[in-house]
Amino acid sequence: MAPPPVYNQRSPSPSQPSGKGEVSDLKMQLRQLAGSRAPGTDDAKRDLFKKVISYMTIGIDVSSVFSEMVMCSATSDIVLKKMCYLYVGNYAKHNPDLSLLTINFLQRDCKDEDPMIRGLALRSLCSLRVANLVEYLVGPLGSGLKDSNNYVRMVAAMGVLKLYHISASTCVDADFPTTLKHLMLNDPDAQVVANCLSALQEIWSLEASKSEEASREREALLSKPVVYYLLNRIKEFNEWAQCVVLELVAKYVPSDSNDIFDIMNLLEDRLQHANGAVVLATIKVFLQLTLSMTDVHQQVYERIKAPLLTLMSSGSPEQSYAMLSHLHLLVMRAPYIFSSDYKNFYCQYNEPFYVKKLKLEMLTAVANESNTYEIVTELCEYAANVDIPIARESIRAVGKIALQQYDVNAIVDRLLQFLEMEKDYVTAETLVLVKDLLRKYPQWSHDCIAVVGNISSKNVQEPKAKAALIWMLGEYAQDMQDAPYILESLIENWDEEHSAEVRLHLLTAVMKCFLRRPPETQKALGDALASGLADFHQDVHDRAMLYYRLLQYDVSVAERVVNPPKQAVSVFADTQSSEIKDRIFDEFNSLSVVYQKPSYMFTDKEHRGPFAFSEELGSLSIGVESADNIVTAQRVEANDKDLLLGTSEKEESRGPGNNGSAYNAPAYDGSPALTAALQTQLDLVSLDHTPAASVSSTSLAIDDLLGLGLPVASTPAPPPPPALELNPKAVLDPNSFQQKWRQLPISISQEISISPQGITALTTPQALIRHMQGQSIHCMASGGQAPNFKFFFFAQKAKESSNYLVECIINTSASKAQLKIKADDQSTSEAFSSLFQSALSKFGLP
Repeated sequence: MAPPPVYNQRSPSPSQPSGKGEVSDLKMQLRQLAGSRAPGTDDAKRDLFKKVISYMTIGIDVSSVFSEMVMCSATSDIVLKKMCYLYVGNYAKHNPDLSLLTINFLQRDCKDEDPMIRGLALRSLCSLRVANLVEYLVGPLGSGLKDSNNYVRMVAAMGVLKLYHISASTCVDADFPTTLKHLMLNDPDAQVVANCLSALQEIWSLEASKSEEASREREALLSKPVVYYLLNRIKEFNEWAQCVVLELVAKYVPSDSNDIFDIMNLLEDRLQHANGAVVLATIKVFLQLTLSMTDVHQQVYERIKAPLLTLMSSGSPEQSYAMLSHLHLLVMRAPYIFSSDYKNFYCQYNEPFYVKKLKLEMLTAVANESNTYEIVTELCEYAANVDIPIARESIRAVGKIALQQYDVNAIVDRLLQFLEMEKDYVTAETLVLVKDLLRKYPQWSHDCIAVVGNISSKNVQEPKAKAALIWMLGEYAQDMQDAPYILESLIENWDEEHSAEVRLHLLTAVMKCFLRRPPETQKALGDALASGLADFHQDVHDRAMLYYRLLQYDVSVAERVVNPPKQAVSVFADTQSSEIKDRIFDEFNSLSVVYQKPSYMFTDKEHRGPFAFSEELGSLSIGVESADNIVTAQRVEANDKDLLLGTSEKEESRGPGNNGSAYNAPAYDGSPALTAALQTQLDLVSLDHTPAASVSSTSLAIDDLLGLGLPVASTPAPPPPPALELNPKAVLDPNSFQQKWRQLPISISQEISISPQGITALTTPQALIRHMQGQSIHCMASGGQAPNFKFFFFAQKAKESSNYLVECIINTSASKAQLKIKADDQSTSEAFSSLFQSALSKFGLP
């Protein structure tokens, strides 16, 4: 018997080919080994196959050896088979013509005596995902579903799902879903049952929109017999399969309370499972089943607490974070149940930052009257930590607890001690918290100001901290002796201050200080207004102009605008609405909990609904504007309607505080004496009945007093432009619209806010379309699904053929609309934009 052919080893490392000829050498060596039955041939093939797979893995194109690999696959060596299937699966999808070469040997292997080879061949055959090879899959799949070996049936069940994604009609016509259902209910192997269930769920969910029969079959999966059949076999399944079954059970609607208790008794031991995914899936079932039973729901919280805390404290940091995220969601719904277990949330020295940060949030959430002292003491220890991010987070946590009105006296003393630590980051975070505390607890102003007054503004560099310090200097200017001089030194360095937030606070603070202590702040105010008016930032410039004109008009009016009587802030609104939190709770045991946002906020556009937005108009369904031709979007579910009102923007609810009477800032009390003093200081006169010459002299008096030197123009305001009228019966065919959209430049591109009433009314695109049509603005195309809707509108000027085209994208979760306006007559774009926004603002109003 002849020895196996010898091949050259040109490259010492399979991952580093010596040149372009290496692949050619491999091809020649594989061809020499093809068909050889000499001893040691399989070992030689293995070495060559490893080289090919290695090259393929690092991105080298080895598709040229495709035919040789197929020829060498004629062997009983299962290792060679696996490597060949891997190679074929990688190149077949990109080279459909080459995949034809694999059909014969894969079909032959599907009939092999070895069940492992049969299963591997069937999996590879279904993984080719080439549309023109679908006819070759039906036979092997049918045989695989009836195979005597459970591994082959398991592979065949998932192969049916792959076939469905390649050609749904072929899969349904072959009646594979019915076969899968029979296997799911009768197969003795648990893994086969799980694969059938997983495939059927996906197939029937996708088919439900096309077929009533598929919709009925999907509902049948949630019937009591099927659910109980799967629950009685749940111990036979592996962890993945158990999670699939439990996810199905979580959607089951029980008939009565006995049904609920039966299911919970069947799943009781799953709470002690070692796998965290199984425990979380079981907890989701318990929570969903008992939502309508308040007392039992609370008992469920008590029951699931121990398993979650155990999994949190054991395992990897990643697992701990996942468990903490779910615990955090539950704590936000029922903090009193976890308040006695606060020590489980203390940070350990070797935990990563993301785990520590979430634990600090947990400590904040479980704080109450009985445990606040211990929690704050622990947090204060973290404030001195060498880990600066954790020190910052711990100080913020202390402040959040104080804002919850737990042990405020002791917490304020602790925060003031932080200011004496002389650490920049500690001082910065503490100043921000002291500002919030003073807004809620003004009775602590004397103690806080005494400590804050000793802090040098030169030692505070962080924008938010500097803004907080400036706010206190302006708000409590009469209690801080050096306030005008500190503000003056900050204004001198105006050009060196890069933060617009700080410059805005500085303008307001110096204005407040001037209204309380005019002689000392006169020069500082003049310098601040001059710098603000010359500032490149639009908001800073506008605020400086506002203050300048207020002083120019009437100092008493300026006093009421800039420094009105204030009430203490009773509640700092949460950044997440309750509707958002409820949606996250409904998506328990998913990434939504880890990300702390509903799934639609972070999934790709293709997962948000049937309408995928495109930058090109041609991808939309466009027709003549009529009620029948409008593109219909799916109706938003009823429980999503209120969710559209939620925003992530922080708002503050103001009202009488619970800590005493309404708070008046330590400022101007409306006394005539102070008004007269300010009026004398400014040398202003009332402008209510003053002629234009007096107005000019008043402006010059202010400019001269404050050192601005900005003369006021006496030219009258230009007359308003004539109102734009639109044609209520405008007509524009789709082709003309597309052509104009491509040719015309964008006249206006802007983002505007949508009123809460408008967001609530926007359940489908048709609602807005009908409203805008009543405003003589017509819709060319529309579509989308919450939270994103997209519209293309058009309008025509009355008595003219001038057109206006609008692309309007509305995000209901952010209450924003993105507008792009194109016009034949560019000079009237602004007028049309105002008209369009006015029409949009009326949407949803009675």
